[in-house]
Amino acid sequence: MTETTTRTAPDSGTEVVLPVHTDLLRLATAGSVDDGKSTLVGRLLHDTKSVLADQLDAVHRASADRGLQTPDLSLLVDGLRAEREQGITIDVAYRYFATPQRSFVLADTPGHVQYTRNTVTGASTAQLAILLVDARKGVIEQTRRHAAVLALLGVPRLVLAINKIDMVDFDAAVHERIAAEFAGHARALGYADDAVRTIPVSALHGDNVVERSANTPWYSGPSLLEHLETVPVAPDPLDAPFRMPVQYVIRPRTAEHPDYRGYAGQVAAGVVAQGDEVVVLPAGIRTRVSQVDTPDGPAPRAAAGRSVTLLLEDDVDLSRGDLIAAADSAPRVTDELDATVCWLAEKPLQPGARVLVKHGTRTVQAMVTELSARFDEQELVAVDAPDSLALNEIGRVQLRTAEPLPIDEYAASRRTGSFLVIDPADGTTLAAGLIGLPLAPLAAAVAS
Repeated sequence: MTETTTRTAPDSGTEVVLPVHTDLLRLATAGSVDDGKSTLVGRLLHDTKSVLADQLDAVHRASADRGLQTPDLSLLVDGLRAEREQGITIDVAYRYFATPQRSFVLADTPGHVQYTRNTVTGASTAQLAILLVDARKGVIEQTRRHAAVLALLGVPRLVLAINKIDMVDFDAAVHERIAAEFAGHARALGYADDAVRTIPVSALHGDNVVERSANTPWYSGPSLLEHLETVPVAPDPLDAPFRMPVQYVIRPRTAEHPDYRGYAGQVAAGVVAQGDEVVVLPAGIRTRVSQVDTPDGPAPRAAAGRSVTLLLEDDVDLSRGDLIAAADSAPRVTDELDATVCWLAEKPLQPGARVLVKHGTRTVQAMVTELSARFDEQELVAVDAPDSLALNEIGRVQLRTAEPLPIDEYAASRRTGSFLVIDPADGTTLAAGLIGLPLAPLAAAVAS
């Protein structure tokens, strides 16, 4: 029997069982509409035999109903009825598959400009992103926008998949021209040359997706799957300072557990162990962990991604929204946020706007006190003191919160360095926010 381990799925927070002999790569797709992202993901799933027989039969039937001679593999990913009817991706679709070398959690994100918010969601936990371009169109505005968003989110590695290479007769010159143009853009965003890999593929026919293709003798690099199996990725930041937002206070008050008081949540960063000194924020009260409970019983320690219940030595006034952190490296507590946001709403953001900020498990009222700059993701320059931020624009803002929040820089901790901006009127998400900027070139561009 193969030994297994559990990992937390980024979309639902549920734990997924994976083979223990493989490591895990979290990746996302991005690109413009009709570049073939869902077809590429479907091809990966199909050719790695990660599709159940009944799923494949359903795809064959749906493809035949649409008059197609060959199965439309994008249907393996586009699960919503609206997606199937329109032939586009709307929501983020998470898929899990594995090879003997590695396990994968893949987020297939939309290409439409109006769904950029979902691209931000899918890429927020990615260690690598596959950015697709159509070989006939090359690098376009949406390609540059997605590259800037991926850089902003701190995705460390990119694959530029030049798709539909068969539709330009497998022309090496087309591949080289697109690769050279994108390389310059990636460098300006702060990516080193060895962090970007360009691969010519045909998602429809499978060229260079799983197996190397004889149709591209001029390409000597790996297939897409070979690269995904071997690319070095940074391990989970287990050496980062411990952070856990409290989701729920557990008090059974039963005969068996009359005095039990536990604080449940998911470890956002680092490791917590029995006996560790911690601080409860924003109150600043110090105590120690007396026990780490898991669904399988008490454990000596728990790492990032694990859902646990912590028992503390002292009777602390603690509730949902508080943060339990390592006492010797606690985040700073402040009511002033200097952050970068990707604006995701139709209504523009203007100074003075009153919003809600959701940070971890705490939601507080806030006001936008200043718009410092708007980042032009096409020209990689900043416009100082803009009047507003429009849909999908990226900008630097200052917010004042009604209550202090314990925050980290996003570059140090994705989970405690990020937040959502919410409309207090109807609860819709207005923006994704990042404390500070994760990449020096972007910071320099915005500060210039």
